[in-house]
Amino acid sequence: MPSHTLLAFAAISALSIMTPGPAVLLTLRNGATHGAKSVLRSAAGNIAGMFMLSAAAMLGLGALMNSSALLFGAVKLIGALYLFYIGLRALFARVPPAQDGAPESAVGAAPTSRQLFAEAILTATTNPKALLYFTALFPQFVDAKAALLPQFFTLTGIFMVLAYAIHMAYAALASRARRWLIQPRVAVWMKRVFGAVFITFGTLLLTVRRQAA
Repeated sequence: MPSHTLLAFAAISALSIMTPGPAVLLTLRNGATHGAKSVLRSAAGNIAGMFMLSAAAMLGLGALMNSSALLFGAVKLIGALYLFYIGLRALFARVPPAQDGAPESAVGAAPTSRQLFAEAILTATTNPKALLYFTALFPQFVDAKAALLPQFFTLTGIFMVLAYAIHMAYAALASRARRWLIQPRVAVWMKRVFGAVFITFGTLLLTVRRQAA
């Protein structure tokens, strides 16, 4: 593929990844509450989800979902409900008081690597906007006369590398403020803010409509 095509794809992808959304919010939350190392697992789950959406777009599932009101609505509802679940869990999570001068206790027990990975991959794959984004983006950079599979792995690989790097950068920024954010009083408000924003994203997801055929 021409270098100018790859650079254009990388620029558009980077801007898309940096735009605040459920995946970025999840990274900020994990980085602020559990440190940048926890985002190693959630970022891996995010790019795994992105790979699945990319493959689905290449297989035409994005176009199918865009043409089927029932399928689109089902995916949208599942995604919104999952964001509601994350938000409500954050809103009602109990913040234990700090013990023995250790403010880290205010964030509670850290989730396991499996939980972090699963939460991120579910957040990514239940977002119909992401699948439609891949469906709309990829055809602009794919040469129909060339072999499809190498182009798929090249473009998807670029997107995944950028996504991982950008999410780790967000995590590093969030973790720098972690010592302040995990103070018990601050942690209470942080959980409320994250919970409210996740619920807001879920509500906004419910307003997404299919593109006109």
